[in-house]
Amino acid sequence: MEQRGFGDLEAVVMDWVWYHQEPVTVRDVFEDLSEQRPIAYTTVLSTMDNLYRKRWLKRQRNGKAYVYRAAMSREERSARLMKAAFDSGGDTNTVLAFFVEQMSTEQSAQLKAALRKGRRS
Repeated sequence: MEQRGFGDLEAVVMDWVWYHQEPVTVRDVFEDLSEQRPIAYTTVLSTMDNLYRKRWLKRQRNGKAYVYRAAMSREERSARLMKAAFDSGGDTNTVLAFFVEQMSTEQSAQLKAALRKGRRS
C-alpha cells in the first residue's frame, strides 16, 4: 500500500472513520461534516470512493448503500509511515538518531518499553 499523505478532505474523512471505529456510510460522514463546513454529499461520496480505490477504506454493500471501514488502524498507518521514512530517508542510523532526539521523555520511555516487549516476543 502506498504511503503518501492524504489530501485535506481525505485526512478529515479518515480521522472521522478512525474515531468512530464502527462501519459508516457516506451519509453518516456527510451529515457530521456538513454541520462543520459547507460540503456536498457527492464530494464526500467521491472522497470515500477514492479512499476505497487507494485501499485506505474497505467497503461492503448493505442494501443500496456501502458501509465503509478503515483498512488499517491509525496506529498501523503511523508505523508504516515511520518504516517508509527509515527505508527512504538515507542512513538509517542518522534518521533514527534525529527521530529519537525529537522525542519527549515520555515518548522515549514508551519506545524503550516497546523495544523490551518486542525482544521478548
